[in-house]
Formats: sequence, structure tokens, C-alpha cells
Amino acid sequence: MAETAVVTGAGGFIGGHLATALVRRGSHVRAFLRYNSRGDQGSLEWHDQHVVRDMEVIFGDLRDVESVGRAITGADVVFHLGAQIAIPYSYVNARDFFETNVLGTLNVAEAALRAGVHRVVHTSTSEVYGTARTIPMTEEHPLEAHSPYAASKIGGDKLMDAFFRSHRLPVTVLRPFNTYGPHQSTRAVTATIVTQALAGETLLLGELDTRRDLTFVSDTVAGFIAAAESDAAVGRTVHLGTGNDVSVAELVAVVGELLGRRLAVEVDEARLRPPLSEVRRLVSNPALAHELIGWNPKVDLGAGLLATIRWIESNMSRFRIGEYSR
Repeated sequence: MAETAVVTGAGGFIGGHLATALVRRGSHVRAFLRYNSRGDQGSLEWHDQHVVRDMEVIFGDLRDVESVGRAITGADVVFHLGAQIAIPYSYVNARDFFETNVLGTLNVAEAALRAGVHRVVHTSTSEVYGTARTIPMTEEHPLEAHSPYAASKIGGDKLMDAFFRSHRLPVTVLRPFNTYGPHQSTRAVTATIVTQALAGETLLLGELDTRRDLTFVSDTVAGFIAAAESDAAVGRTVHLGTGNDVSVAELVAVVGELLGRRLAVEVDEARLRPPLSEVRRLVSNPALAHELIGWNPKVDLGAGLLATIRWIESNMSRFRIGEYSR
């Protein structure tokens, strides 16, 4: 692994896990966080503080050319995970998403090019596809944004593609499929189900029939590190997913089984997406990840959910149970 690694979005769910994993591998990590007056380090505050103290924490904003440039100058590799990500919020403030996810990504690409970094690993999302037209979904699946968030991520992905073709920026676009695990907020459905299930037996949820390919966070992190070390992945888009999917209703049943309880569900209208915006099904084909970066998911759904339940159970005070996170 490169000596100096920048992780944008290091205060986020995946970013925090990745930053700590890189420190443990011996990298000098610059953890780039969005500035706030409280000095809040996001999910990094939930990780081993002995590890976090070994990071160089840099506050800034992806939309700010100067702070991005300072963070990336002298780096060997950039893991670009920083983004505005909350789909419901994108319906009411699309501009923030395009400024952060497209213009912010432009700032990262240009800074990385100026710095001569050896590799950029850019984070996409399976949401760029909309509802699956073919199963499983390969990297050639058509792009169809169902939300302003997804549209902004397509813009960032294509910008990175263009910098590879125009300037030979050594970039790999990774497309994770619904990562879950410890340290995730209740913005995600898995954490929402687990926190409510631990607090009671009736869950407030949105659409129950949508299906997602759930990938445990340690597998996703391993994919990021493998992509940074693979020359074959330069200029390519690669899925990180298990190739299996589960509905929200089925996920509730599995969590209930692990807890030894039968869980009831009530549909909360506030949690439903606009009808034409709902993504019905996402399930990856991970074959290219195996071919190009030697990656295979190792944690099955049962083991991943059990680890998630145990962590949340020990950290219930961190959550506002049942409150809808937009």
C-alpha cells in the first residue's frame, strides 16, 4: 500500500472503516472531513482512538479547491469517498448534491492530477442504475438515475472516466452495492431495522418489497484496498457486491430470527420514495472484481447481521430510535 493515502469522507461509514484499516496496514492516512465548528469527526469517533490518533485529520470542504489541493499534495493514493449521500434530502436540496458530488469530484480529480498521485479510487453507488433490467447486473448495465442523488453520482463517475481518457489519471471507479455493518447510521435500512428491533417489536419502515445486494463493510473495505493495488483496474468500473439479494421484508425476518423474536412492521408513509423514484431491485455480478482485483466477499449475511446487531446493542445510546433520518 502507498505510503501516504488520502481518504475523503473519512468521517462517513465506509470511510471510517477504510481509514482505520489503512492505518493498521502501515499507511500514513490523511483523513479529509467536512469542516464543522464542533470539530466533529463523524464515524471516526466510534473507532479505536489509538488508531485515529495516528491519522492526520484535515477539515475542509470538497467544494473548496484550496482545501482539497492541500490535502492531496504529496499523496500517493486518493480514496475518494466524500459525498452528499442522503437520497431523501436530495429531493429538496439537489444543488448541494451536484456541488459536492460533481464539482467536488472535479476538485479531487484536478488536485490528484497536479499531485501526480499513483492511484485514485473513486466511489460510485449501485443507485446509478435505477431498477435492475437484467439479473445479475454487470458493469455494462444502463445508467438511469431515479433521484437527484443518483444523477449527481453519475456526473461524478463520468467526470472521473473523462479524466482517465483525457489526462490518463490513474483512476478506478468502485461501485459498492449497499454496504452495511457496525458504525452505520439509521439512514440505512439495515441499521434502521436493527435499532428498532432491539428497542421493541413493531418497526416503522418504508417499502418492504424492494430488494438489495447487502455487502458487509469489511468486504467493501477489502475491495477498496485491492483496487488501489491492481494495475488491471485502472480506467475500469468495478462492482463490489455479493451477487445475492434480499427484500426488506426478508431482512426483517432474518433479524427477528437472530434476536429470537417475531417482528411486526408498520409502513410509515414518510419513508416512502416518490413512486417513480423507487429502485425496486439491485443485485450485482461480482465476477469482474474477482478477475481484475482478486476480490471475493467473505462475510455471509447471517454473520454480518450478527456482528452488526452486537455492535448496535452495545451502542444504543448513539441512536435516536425510530426517528427517520433524512
